[in-house]
Amino acid sequence: MLYYAFKYIVLVPLLRWPMRPKVEGLRHVPRDGAAIVAGNHLSFCDSFLVPAAIRRRITYMCKMEYFTGRGLKGRLTAAFFRGVGQIPVDRSGKDAAQAAVDTGVRVLAEGGLLGIYPEGTRSHDGRLYKGKAGVAAMALRSGAPVIPCAMIGTFEAQARGQRLPRRVPVTIRFGAPLDFSRYANLPDQREVLRAVTDEIMYAIRALSEQEYVDTYAAEAKARADTRTPARSGWLSSPGPETS
Repeated sequence: MLYYAFKYIVLVPLLRWPMRPKVEGLRHVPRDGAAIVAGNHLSFCDSFLVPAAIRRRITYMCKMEYFTGRGLKGRLTAAFFRGVGQIPVDRSGKDAAQAAVDTGVRVLAEGGLLGIYPEGTRSHDGRLYKGKAGVAAMALRSGAPVIPCAMIGTFEAQARGQRLPRRVPVTIRFGAPLDFSRYANLPDQREVLRAVTDEIMYAIRALSEQEYVDTYAAEAKARADTRTPARSGWLSSPGPETS
């Protein structure tokens, strides 16, 4: 109930004015049944624009920190993310990654629409980075189709560290569903998981027309941070990032 109340009373009107989102390929998002929406991740606002663009409820897996904050602000933040249907994911370690996959498969087993960012974190420079294999594991274990999604313009509208979005035209572009049923009997083979993940990232790249970098976003961000002198008072606005 809170999900739809927030979406139509707050989210849609709030985002429509500054970003004027244009939606393309909405016909590719199934009206019911399990499916994965896999997209690039450029901005904090990505996880709010996609729910505002589609009629179905979509569940994103958010980092655990949004649900473990202390004090009044922490409790309100946790209540907000739970209220709009998001679920916490612990991103530390191999076991945590497996738990995240299990959680995603459970959402899909219930016929839900799952949103995920295969890059695992927001791009710090607007380029598209190598996808993590969790999305492939979820697709193969659940049998759900993967809907590639491209956010275009959200990096310019609200890049990392920018608290409020600028008025920039934004496009949300959905591609044709990807069917990986041909790998149904090979869900745990590393080479298969990598091939499926790369196919998903190729589809996202075709939609977004971003420059692709064959390394993980977190690693590239860490290297960039070591080359950038620290700035006093630097503000960071973390977004709903996934494993």
